[in-house]
Amino acid sequence: MRGKYLLRLPAHSGPAPLLAGFHGYGQTAEDEFNLLCSIPGAERWFCCSIQALHSVYTQAGNPGASWMTSRDREQHIEENVCYVDAVIERLRSLYCVNDTLGFHGFSQGTGMACRAALLGRHRAGHIMLLGGDIPPELSVTDRMGRVHLARGCRDRLYSRERYERDSARLQEGGIAFVASDFIGSHRANEAYFNAAGAFLAESCTRET
Repeated sequence: MRGKYLLRLPAHSGPAPLLAGFHGYGQTAEDEFNLLCSIPGAERWFCCSIQALHSVYTQAGNPGASWMTSRDREQHIEENVCYVDAVIERLRSLYCVNDTLGFHGFSQGTGMACRAALLGRHRAGHIMLLGGDIPPELSVTDRMGRVHLARGCRDRLYSRERYERDSARLQEGGIAFVASDFIGSHRANEAYFNAAGAFLAESCTRET
């Protein structure tokens, strides 16, 4: 198994929490890395962007990666979860990463963030989901920690219906969550970063 991740160390020395991120379809680790590092307060965290294992080309002909394909789906899910577990274990062995762990996913990466939390070996304190849904086959449990569920009000890929369905699933599962329906489309913008930064700050305060 070959993979790639990008890591930014926290601005201060000493132990710090880890925020691991997962990009959208056809994107790369660099795309998610830039997103993570733009969240206010993320400089206090180890920010790690993990690139998907499956190479693809976008409609524009640009190389990227994908977390999921329709063929051998269950095998890919298992491989992806083991891959993420291995990255987290490696980071904890190399750096002063404390026990606080958060996952962030954008678009297709939201499914990977949920699977890493619910199926992986490392318990998350929180999950941040932007522009993508919770996989319907997963059982929502407290292994997700607190959830930040965000959608741009003009997002045509992650519809309001799916957003409201995910909100209902979290509420029915008794999961503490913040729903953020910000002004924007299928991407992060200043409104999203402000909401995400506030959630991240509150999550860090709760876990210290």
